[in-house]
Amino acid sequence: MISDNNKAIYLQIADRICDDILEGKYEPGGRLPSVRDCAASMEVNANTVMRSYDHLASMGIIANRRGIGYFVDDNAHDTVKQLRTRQLLEDEIYDVFRRLAQLGITPAQLMEFYTQYLSK
Repeated sequence: MISDNNKAIYLQIADRICDDILEGKYEPGGRLPSVRDCAASMEVNANTVMRSYDHLASMGIIANRRGIGYFVDDNAHDTVKQLRTRQLLEDEIYDVFRRLAQLGITPAQLMEFYTQYLSK
């Protein structure tokens, strides 16, 4: 289940939930699996999932309705998109650019690869 050894498990779970929100698995206002169900399906401790849900709630991506469960915020898709865009542009893109330059990949080649990717 867990793949990124450099990131805490609760953050990996939060990332997966954000991916699911972006992909439309969880709709705005939709209910998330219970903490226990999520923990069982991911084979992790329920406290770890609870920490993930708390983290997502603190960012305004999900909300807890006492006694009912956790629900996707109406603006979650946009919030996740903004956070991910900022992370890509501020933290990740320069590493990608550095590797492209090291490998001698030109902007034209990159555009061709990206165009091919989008057509799939």
